Amino acid sequence: DRSKAYDLAKPEIAEILKNNPSIEVVIDLHRDGVGEGTHLVTEINGKPTAQIMFFNGLSQTPEGPIEYLQNPYREDNLAFSLQMQLGAAAYYPGFTRKIYLKGLRYNEHLRPKSSLIEVGAQTNTYEEALNAMEPLSELLDMVLQGNRKDSIIQ
Repeated sequence: DRSKAYDLAKPEIAEILKNNPSIEVVIDLHRDGVGEGTHLVTEINGKPTAQIMFFNGLSQTPEGPIEYLQNPYREDNLAFSLQMQLGAAAYYPGFTRKIYLKGLRYNEHLRPKSSLIEVGAQTNTYEEALNAMEPLSELLDMVLQGNRKDSIIQ
């Protein structure tokens, strides 16, 4: 049951974070489910590369907060996704799709820099998804280490 996946994963993730308190970032990596005619690909450094999408849980509906899904890091997570999105726009145009906002929290309450990232979709090849890891890791490094080439990612 996919709806229980985050509850089932949470204790193991929490244990890993407890045993490794220096971990700053929690990334939940997925592929998107799209229509079979959709191919989420761009070219980066001459290689076909799956496009990515940052997915943020808001822990609220239009009616207000979901009390049993509190996330003290919601704004931090959103800022982290925005920094990554801006960096991608500056250095890898066409790499990211959008920042998708949804009502639940997706275990993003475990660290201030948590993100669910959709890497392509079921229509992408393994190679395209693998090619996306290099620009994604470079963006992570730029945002986390402060190795900013300009003020866009600040």
